Amino acid sequence: MIVPRRAALRSLFALAVTALTGGALARIAAREPTRPARPGPATAAGPAVAASAALFDEMYAGRRIQGLPGPDGEPLALVDGRPLHLMRCADGGFVTPIDHYESCPTPLAAVRAAVDGLGTARLSRLAAAHGTHPGGSPRGVHA
Repeated sequence: MIVPRRAALRSLFALAVTALTGGALARIAAREPTRPARPGPATAAGPAVAASAALFDEMYAGRRIQGLPGPDGEPLALVDGRPLHLMRCADGGFVTPIDHYESCPTPLAAVRAAVDGLGTARLSRLAAAHGTHPGGSPRGVHA
């Protein structure tokens, strides 16, 4: 039986694409995820005490901004005692619901940018619930 040239080329192309995709995915899966080191206060008492300390706590533009380590390792941000949702970007930076378009290199820079964006307005008590929906996304999308 003779295989037509078009069918043979199509099969070779599919095999090459599968092999290259599998190789690329294997390299990605084998690589360990890297996260930038979080800045935090160093203490002589050891890492347990340093982990419980605040990442930052300062007055900025007349507002008290705080950053605390969260239960999942991601930072929690407070502006005047109200929670501000921080989202990690693919580039390792952070964005907030106040400005989705500016990626900031650190949580502190993201919170400062949010305070600048807020101006004199107060942060909503529901700002920390931004993007969360009980029972999943209403559109069935997880991005």
